Formats: sequence, C-alpha cells, structure tokens
Amino acid sequence: MSKVTMQDIADELGISRVTVWKVFNNHSGVSEAVRESVLQKAKELGYSKFMQEPAAIPNDPQEDKTVSLIVSRPDSSTFWTNIIHRLAQELATHNINLLYTYVPSSYTPSYSFPSALTNGTVSGAIILNVYDTKMVELINNTLNIPKVFLDTVPEVGNRALHGDLLLIEGYNTMYEITQSILERGITNIGFIGDIHYAITNKDRYIGFCHCLKDHNIPLNPAICHTDPIGIFSYHNDLYAFLDSIPELPQAFICASDYIAHFLHLYLTEHPERIPNGIILTGFDGSNEYTNINGLLTTAYVHTSLLGKRLSLQIIYRMDHPDAPFELTYISPEIVYRDSIVD
Repeated sequence: MSKVTMQDIADELGISRVTVWKVFNNHSGVSEAVRESVLQKAKELGYSKFMQEPAAIPNDPQEDKTVSLIVSRPDSSTFWTNIIHRLAQELATHNINLLYTYVPSSYTPSYSFPSALTNGTVSGAIILNVYDTKMVELINNTLNIPKVFLDTVPEVGNRALHGDLLLIEGYNTMYEITQSILERGITNIGFIGDIHYAITNKDRYIGFCHCLKDHNIPLNPAICHTDPIGIFSYHNDLYAFLDSIPELPQAFICASDYIAHFLHLYLTEHPERIPNGIILTGFDGSNEYTNINGLLTTAYVHTSLLGKRLSLQIIYRMDHPDAPFELTYISPEIVYRDSIVD
C-alpha cells in the first residue's frame, strides 16, 4: 500500500497542498476550521508528517494565494457564469484558489462579511455583478485587500474606488449603433436602460445622446426610460412604460439584450402597436434569450476573454499593491443585423 502524502490529504478536502503544508508547519494564513479538518483527515488516512514525505515549501510563490469572488446573483445570467467559469480556469493555471463569497443584492444594516474576507485567508478580491450602492461602498471602504471591480455604480464612480476598475466600453459602441440606425433614415429613436444602475449603462446612454446631438436630432425624453428599475420588476416596469406611450417610436436602443428581450415580448404580444414594424437593438451579445437570439444588432462581449482579463488583473494588483489604480475599457464587437420586429 502506497504511503499517504500531503497531496492525498489536499485532494480529499478539495484544498491546495500548500494549505496542508502550512498546517503541518504551524504557518499562519489558515483558518482554525481548515486546520482542524486537515489534522482530522490526516489521522483518518494514517498520515504521519514525521514518517512521510519531507515538508518542503512549494516552489510556486503564488500557490498559497486565494482570491475571493465577491458576487451577487451569479446565476442570474449565463453572461456572468461564463465570465466566472473562465476566471476560475485562469486562476487555477496560476495555482491560485478561488473562493466564492455571495453578497445580497441589497444591503441591510445587519449584514457583515464572512470571516474569510477579513481574517487574512484571501489575498485579493474580484467584485462582480454587485450593483447596490451601499454594498459597493462597504466592500470598497472596509476590505483592506487588493481589489478589482468589473463595472460599478455611478454613485461611487471610478475615482472613489480603492481598486482597479474594468468597464465594457459603451460610449463609442452605442454611438456607432445609434448612428447605424440614423443612416437607415430612422430619426424617431428611444432609449431604454437604467442609467443609475451601472456606469456601463450610463456610458451607453451618453453615447446615444451625443450621437443624436451630433446629427442634430432632438432627444425625446417621452420615449426614453432611464429611471431606476428594480432587479425583479423589469417585466412590469417596461410593460407599463410602453403602455404609457401613445405612439411608439420607429426604433428603441436598449442598454442590454436583457431589456431588448422584454421589449420583443411586449411587441409580439401587441402587434397592433407596430403596424409598420420597429427596430430594436441590444447590448452584450447574449444567446440565452431565444426570442431575440440572432435577430438584433448587439455588442458582443467576449465573456471568456473578459474572465481571463479579470484574473490577470487581480494577479497584477496582488503583486503590485502600491501601483496606481487602473481604469481599463474592454471593447465589445458590434454585430449588425436587420433588427426589425414586425
């Protein structure tokens, strides 16, 4: 029978070998619960650190690092799960553990971070799909670890963040999408997207507005919905907004495919409202909304590459904690389609 090794113990518990090494050599950076589970598993497997493999320090200096993914509602869209999957894969190639930390979509005074975020267990954090202002402020101001944010709320903004910020470029992208509609002779255009929700949404709206202005097309606020929308009330809010418009415009520019798919549902249920058809566009390039998949002009975000980019950014930030914070724009690929709903 082969001897039990530290790797055997690590595999049994789903942790890294270096964590097991730390326990046997009384190093810091391991929670008491993990320490006890390692010792218990070693006893079960019959491991003796005095009779087995030498407790050599692993060569990879990054092997003992753990990154927390601080995320709200990660399963709300395949857009997020695709990013997270690639992120986890890339960190694994650098021997960095990924720890999921779920935070509520809305902050409450009773909420407190799990101890793993504050006791030295994690070396850095990636913040993803967290769009509650108070929750972002709590993460930003109280977690004294290297941080990388993917998007954030406009009320906080990039200058106030204590970490790097990656944004999906929206201003120029939405400007070009809007311009492509104007070039088709369509000038009565509305915009739908909660510009208070995310910096990326606000950038997209500004790009839309500036394109209209540069073409001397007046903005019509009556056919634009930019007010806050509850994360669970998109269907009701958007349907009520569309019902309130006496005559629908020739086109709607949507801040996301998620929004566009609700509009498409409404229009297919109310074909009498679009006797001459209407143009819809989206953003994100998601393929999970079957009613609009392959039909609308959209901005395709390479989620796999974005996940890898986030991983590399947190590695850089952990290695260079005193470097100036960075603001990075990731440009999506515009996919032009007919986009007519009739």
